[in-house]
Amino acid sequence: MDVQGSVASGFEPVEDAFARNFAERGERGAAVAVYRHGRKVVDLWAGSRDVDGEEPWEEGTAQIVRSATKGVAAAVPLLLHQRGLLDLDAPVGTYWPEFKAHGKDRTLVRHLLSHRAGVPVLDRPVGMAELSRGPAAVAAQAPVWEPGTDHGYHAQTYSWLVGELVQRVTGRSIGTWLAEEVARPLGLDLWLGLPEAEAHRVGRVGPVEPPAALPGSELRLRPKRNVAEAYADPESLTRRAFAALNEPDENAAEYRAAELPASNGIATARALARFYAGLIGEVDGHARLFAPATVALARTEESAGPDRVLVVNTRFGPGYMLHGPASPLLGPGSFGHPGRGGPLAFADPESGVAFGYTTNGLQSGVTADPRAQALVRAVRAALA
Repeated sequence: MDVQGSVASGFEPVEDAFARNFAERGERGAAVAVYRHGRKVVDLWAGSRDVDGEEPWEEGTAQIVRSATKGVAAAVPLLLHQRGLLDLDAPVGTYWPEFKAHGKDRTLVRHLLSHRAGVPVLDRPVGMAELSRGPAAVAAQAPVWEPGTDHGYHAQTYSWLVGELVQRVTGRSIGTWLAEEVARPLGLDLWLGLPEAEAHRVGRVGPVEPPAALPGSELRLRPKRNVAEAYADPESLTRRAFAALNEPDENAAEYRAAELPASNGIATARALARFYAGLIGEVDGHARLFAPATVALARTEESAGPDRVLVVNTRFGPGYMLHGPASPLLGPGSFGHPGRGGPLAFADPESGVAFGYTTNGLQSGVTADPRAQALVRAVRAALA
């Protein structure tokens, strides 16, 4: 595989692991980037831009990053909190009165951000032709559990929960806020709501099956019932949570142009890494986005233990997944978010590392993607 890009001295293990992903782990097209203390130390890409094509992945190729979008979107309410515009301990209904329906009046903003709101499913799922119905649908939904008493991954409803909250507080859509306050100042090729002018840069994603003897298969979790088995049951919370948005075509222009902070962010690996670098430190003269207290808040555990949707043990801070078996990051203090099937982005304040990985080949049935984890282990080895 002809790997393009560059690595700083000492980070060669990341390039080796990236190349092995293509040779051993079924990679089709991908990119990885790492910043350390605000300086880019890894910037690599290889393969084809389309999972089912031969056109080469180029330096500026972007991809949909699925639920890694949640970590990007989470920065918005935390920055609003940092600016004194959003109280995490206030009821959601303070900002969004309609959300009080069906006993949700005591749901706090922090419950919403940490998957404790109790509304991971919709009795009537939303289709792409009616996305504007999403906020009203989730506001009118009766909770599956008493908000604040348990947690379960809000796979799709997170889009309308966080998006509508930001709209009510700022008067701007979350995609607009991100573009104006974060992406443009930092020079990020990152969009929540892809502009038509950038559509030519985005590759096609699709499912790929990992090799039978997949290196790193020890990372597969084996609970009594795994995510794939739960998803196959149409009555399970798992299936219903992911189906709250009716089976969208991730390669369709209308899907990419929508603003779905749970699932359809589009970015380069470099942009994801630079974004997280900008949260925890100065990047190219740009002041850090998160104050130290906000970094501490982002990685404060709000939810932990058996996840009622993902059926594995998960850990969440307000908006971010934390280091644990379901999502191994660089170290205990890391915070970020994976995307189902492969993408991963996070920050590790202790080491000053920010990491971004994008791929067009989305693998199923793997909780901690072996390709991403091989790269994380290589970063760890480089630091050692």
